[in-house]
Amino acid sequence: MNPWVFVVVGGFFEMLWATTMNYSDGFTDPFWTVVTFLISLVSVYFLNIGMKSGLPVGACYAVWTGCGTVLSTISGILVFGQVLGALEVLFLAILIGGIILLQYFDGKEKSE
Repeated sequence: MNPWVFVVVGGFFEMLWATTMNYSDGFTDPFWTVVTFLISLVSVYFLNIGMKSGLPVGACYAVWTGCGTVLSTISGILVFGQVLGALEVLFLAILIGGIILLQYFDGKEKSE
């Protein structure tokens, strides 16, 4: 299986723990605090699988956090009713573009 799949799955769990952290009410709700902690471990576990397979650390971390950021933003919109302004949409697009370009140029430099 492509190791990037593990990194993206880790990014999905990154979104889940960010969402559950909001439910933990500043880590004062014991149930959601434990759920948040356990999900964060799963997220890091999937990141670790991707990195152990030889993926470059910088690109791997950028994809993991980028997926978490974009998916957490979508979660905020769908679950918590947050609204994005035009600049927020622009900056998310820049983030996604940066991750894609990071992947593209990382592969090009190795082949040269």
